[in-house]
Amino acid sequence: MALTILGLSGALGHDPAAALYVGGKLIAAAEEERFARAKHARNRLPYESAKFCLEQAGITPADVDVVTIAYAPISIFGKARWHYAKRHWYAPDHSLDAIFLGNSRFKRFRRKILWCLEQLGFDAGTVRLEPIEHQLADASSAYYCSGFKEKTAILCIGDNEEYATTFFGYGERGKIHIIKEFYAPESLGALYAALSEYLGFDKLDGQLSAMSMAAYGDATKYDFSRLARFENGELIINTDYVNVVGSRRYKEEGKYYSFSSKLVEWLGPRPEETAAEAPYVHYAASMQALVEKLALEMMDYYLGDILRETGKIAFAGSCSLNLKLNQRIIARPEVKELFVQPAFGEAGVSVGAAAYISEQQGVPVEKMENVYLGPNYSNEDVIAACVSHLDRPQWQLIEDAPEYIADILADGHPVAWFQGRMEVGPYAMGNRSILGCPSVVGVVERIKSQLKVCVPWRPFNSSMRDTAATQMLEIDHPSTFMNFAFDVKDKYKRRVAEIVHEDKAARIQVLKREHNPRYYDLMIHMERLTGIGVLLSTSLNPDGEPMACSPKEALDMFFSSDLQYLVMEDVLVVKA
Repeated sequence: MALTILGLSGALGHDPAAALYVGGKLIAAAEEERFARAKHARNRLPYESAKFCLEQAGITPADVDVVTIAYAPISIFGKARWHYAKRHWYAPDHSLDAIFLGNSRFKRFRRKILWCLEQLGFDAGTVRLEPIEHQLADASSAYYCSGFKEKTAILCIGDNEEYATTFFGYGERGKIHIIKEFYAPESLGALYAALSEYLGFDKLDGQLSAMSMAAYGDATKYDFSRLARFENGELIINTDYVNVVGSRRYKEEGKYYSFSSKLVEWLGPRPEETAAEAPYVHYAASMQALVEKLALEMMDYYLGDILRETGKIAFAGSCSLNLKLNQRIIARPEVKELFVQPAFGEAGVSVGAAAYISEQQGVPVEKMENVYLGPNYSNEDVIAACVSHLDRPQWQLIEDAPEYIADILADGHPVAWFQGRMEVGPYAMGNRSILGCPSVVGVVERIKSQLKVCVPWRPFNSSMRDTAATQMLEIDHPSTFMNFAFDVKDKYKRRVAEIVHEDKAARIQVLKREHNPRYYDLMIHMERLTGIGVLLSTSLNPDGEPMACSPKEALDMFFSSDLQYLVMEDVLVVKA
């Protein structure tokens, strides 16, 4: 049988995930939260996600050659633990733990994973369990999944939850070479997360919201340069304000934050609720500007020569979700193509860890062409869910769902669209989506009102046919995974005004038909009806909950909202 590798993640206490490679092909990948129905699946193990991967491949635990975890022990003789101890002198318990107990988290996670594997049917005594350092797994998820054959610059900018936070290196002939790593608390990702917390967002997933808020602010109104600097090849975070631990953390209503009281003294109290108003929009803009500036300076310093040589760069880590930073990178003249790992965070590192082992075993992995790697359901499954659902939905089978639904969308109605295999990663890309027609004025507000979302400044993403992208966008760059913001050409801005954000850019997935034929065909019908093959898209989930995985969850979400139309495969549900 072909080399079979199961990658697992979740050592940090949140967002566990699993991915399965067989013979260099990514067969399945999913986040535990989608099965556990708890956002971020805190303090859980990747049991259901791993079980799904095995079932999707039709294999048993005995067929798995290697299980790899995206976390590894860090030697006391290296720089990482000593840097952490030195920079956290103000919290002696943290500092001493780094020196004397620096691998305790790894040991705990390894024990838990072995227990989890036993529950799945593995023999814990004989299973080959390979740990991969977290940043190396991140780098692997970017480089090996990019499909780039040339010498490739590798950039990973993550958070503070491991010792290594930032990785600069390159890939060549299937090997990854490290140029430079930064260690906690030196982390732009953690800096962004801390300030996102200050602005009222969740630390784990608030960065996208903070980035969207930044479009409404003026970065020149506040100077955030005191928070971080890059000089002489070193990133230095000011831990008087952010990326703090222990007693330096700000506390409010019994909750501790990753910024300090000194930050609150400087900027004022946290907002009572997140809103696009001064001064907080200006803080968001200043934070965005600082992170872009420092990230680009570091990229130039460590990767500039490689980029000038081949122009290829692969990016992963929390800051790779920053669409405006990605837009700045691809605008650089030396950059020919940027690949961003679409399975953000722990989902990505489970993919990366497995890809790394496969490459080390001499089995190159395929380019990651799509994110449709989760469960799928038949019409029979959908009908059974409708029959058993408490709300007793009225349903009907329809022929040619893309053509049928295009008419509804073109009339201005939002539609919940549940098709094929669930996406892995933070974005819905046409299989677990709520869709709208971007040429219908007011459709964004209509969707938000039907979903009962009261955040006026949060933009929606969009999907377009590859043939439309070359006509409508100012720059021609692959965007398979919604990882970029693009400026829309002036003559099209009015026609798709509902997807153009305050910063005049649109967050766009450019789709080829072979990656999702059904969704692509829907866009063909939309183009016939409206003149443009573009769809507005947001994920199929209530605010604060995971994306719908099964038909039951899609129905639950549908009936908790004011949406009128839900199509699951060929089954249409319409509220009376």
